[in-house]
Amino acid sequence: MNTNSMALQAYSMTNGDWLRLLTLSLLWGGSFFFAEVAVESIPPLTLAWARVGLAAFALLIVMAFLGNLGNLRDWPWLDLFGMGLLNNAIPFALIFWGQSGIESGLASILNATAPFWSVALAAWVVRSEKLTAGRASGLLLGLAGVILLIGPDALSGLGEGIWFQLAVLAAALSYAFAGLWGRRLKALTPWQAASGQLICSSLLLAPVALFIDQPWTLPLPGPSALASLLGLALLSTAVAYVFFFRILRDAGPTNLLLVTLLIPPSAIMLGSLFLGERFGLYEAGGLVLILSGLVAIDGRAFRYLSRCFNN
Repeated sequence: MNTNSMALQAYSMTNGDWLRLLTLSLLWGGSFFFAEVAVESIPPLTLAWARVGLAAFALLIVMAFLGNLGNLRDWPWLDLFGMGLLNNAIPFALIFWGQSGIESGLASILNATAPFWSVALAAWVVRSEKLTAGRASGLLLGLAGVILLIGPDALSGLGEGIWFQLAVLAAALSYAFAGLWGRRLKALTPWQAASGQLICSSLLLAPVALFIDQPWTLPLPGPSALASLLGLALLSTAVAYVFFFRILRDAGPTNLLLVTLLIPPSAIMLGSLFLGERFGLYEAGGLVLILSGLVAIDGRAFRYLSRCFNN
């Protein structure tokens, strides 16, 4: 990666950034709700391909209608293919394979290490993004909250099926690289970056899904599966990636990947509301730890208290 193309810029989170991050976590947390229904009738790779393909098509239609499409030939397609590879194709494939050998709870915890990878990469590539004590403690609190939220029993399989676990960790690392790579797309609007990445992701996933799943041989999914696929594509992908690239542009890659700490509580809360799933003491304690970690990462509450005591 050409580090000279990275702006050496320090980022902070505004209230608007936090609101967009929370919205993104709800959109991606909802993907578990939609996928749980859709995957019963649609194989995972075909589902991933249909998800990104439909999302790209929807964004292109909306942008053409609004007159925001611009000249597609001027888009940085090589950088967009790199983003599609790092942010969708590689992590999707690794997570799908990893979850074939480990429990989903452990996979969620390993995926939540993405902010740690991002901090390490950003400190190396973007020299102004240093690991402060507040950020480090906040990340640790957040990860502890994810573990408690999902349940400490999920860690019981740690060390078993090591290659499956390494695959999910590699997916988290790929997301961290994607956050940095996405800075190359700053000349595009969030809508253009989202649709361009999804076009490239669908082209990358198409041959894999066609070769492995052979979707033309499968029975037609039922209405609930198709409705869930539309929710997955339109809400949890098309709209979500517009928020993703807006946060990336305004708050930077490290802050963006804090969403991986918020996705588990969002998914569990949505499951509790709409699927009748459990939300008990572990879940409440995990949510408190995650929120405490985010407050520590934000730092404004501590700075305010410090000024009050100094005065």
